[in-house]
Amino acid sequence: MPDDGSLKVTPQPVRRQVEDRLREAIVDGRFMPGDHLSDRLLCELFGVSRSVIREAVRRLEAEGLVDVLPNRGPFVAFLSPAEATQVYEVRTVLEALAGQGFAERASDEEVAELRAVFEEIAATRPGTDRTALLRLKRRFYDVLLRGCRNAYVARMLDQVLNRNTQLRATTLSDPKRLPHTVAEIRRIVEAIERRDREGAWEACRDHVTQAARVALRILNQQAREKAETGSRDPAATAA
Repeated sequence: MPDDGSLKVTPQPVRRQVEDRLREAIVDGRFMPGDHLSDRLLCELFGVSRSVIREAVRRLEAEGLVDVLPNRGPFVAFLSPAEATQVYEVRTVLEALAGQGFAERASDEEVAELRAVFEEIAATRPGTDRTALLRLKRRFYDVLLRGCRNAYVARMLDQVLNRNTQLRATTLSDPKRLPHTVAEIRRIVEAIERRDREGAWEACRDHVTQAARVALRILNQQAREKAETGSRDPAATAA
């Protein structure tokens, strides 16, 4: 066979394909925190064997996206307020580094691409489908991570954002949050367009800080309500 100079494309293993699709389903909010990821459900959804499903679930458990409970099986993981605080502390630094790197190293075409995705976010209104908003934010970060030209920051922030998905879904559940989100991202984009690396750092840091305040307020309220419900539940008291 003659060598035409083309690169051979090796298909991904089935397990990796299932892992990627399941991660995407969790990140997009199609599976929500607390949802049971039964073997039967996932086998039917992805059309693969139970062994493939279990291997993919193990990988996502290692990333913190899935909790496997004894005698109950895998569930989409919850984040406690304490865990969420740690996630946001890490995300703040990584996102600021990504914004700074993008302002310094992204091409003009990538800057324009980031602006275009932002304009789509800015055009949304309260009540917009949460999954659609999450996908728009995911596209924004895809461009940001590609253009920051730092593979380590991109890899670590991508993993943190996956773990952070339910928190972003939580902040989007606050109808007052969206206009603030748009204003904060506008500040990021405008700093980048000026090639203002320090301004991009500060804008990214402030965006994550404000998102953290909203998410932690909601999570703490949910934790208090859960504790109050549990204290009134005779079965919970007996346990």
